[in-house]
Amino acid sequence: MQSDSRRRHHSAPADGEPEPPSKSSLKREMHALQDLGERLVALSPERLKKVPLPESLYLAIRDAQRFKMEARRRQMQYIGKLMRKIDPEPIQAQLDVFSGNSAAEVAKMHRLERLRNDLLEDEKLIGTIAETWPEADLQYLRTLRRNALKERDAGKPPRAFREIFRVLRELEDGGAADEGAEGVDDDAAVDEGRDRDVEHGREES
Repeated sequence: MQSDSRRRHHSAPADGEPEPPSKSSLKREMHALQDLGERLVALSPERLKKVPLPESLYLAIRDAQRFKMEARRRQMQYIGKLMRKIDPEPIQAQLDVFSGNSAAEVAKMHRLERLRNDLLEDEKLIGTIAETWPEADLQYLRTLRRNALKERDAGKPPRAFREIFRVLRELEDGGAADEGAEGVDDDAAVDEGRDRDVEHGREES
């Protein structure tokens, strides 16, 4: 009885004390931080600047982007040590925005999809777009709309349809599309925008 009591005493934490993390949970957390570090190193310099990082971690990541082979491996270990000292949630949130996984980003995509569909059904939506984004190339959008309707009626690939989404997304993100209206009736010209449809490789349909 006495030995059982001692075993119970040593195996359970005192009331009110949190249980220490298990080795497996610590290992999972370490791997998650390593993966997060790899994703940060894979970012472009422009995107990396948008991630909320301490200066020491930012500089370490920039160095890792320049290093090769063994030097890069050692630098990744150093990045892992730095990341154990910070809150990873704001970093993960920004990466989710980049990949289109955040709730706000998904809502924005759906809003732009609805606007595109409404524009296809009613050209008067051009006026709403002009009020929202005065810098928008309205003539280009009108031509894209005509081409999208032709594609739909002919059962062709929705190249202009996707290009409308790209233009609206650039306007929403603060940069107007740089294509002009000249020549957009040519399928080859409209097709040029297809490969730039959705920034993270998500081809919206």
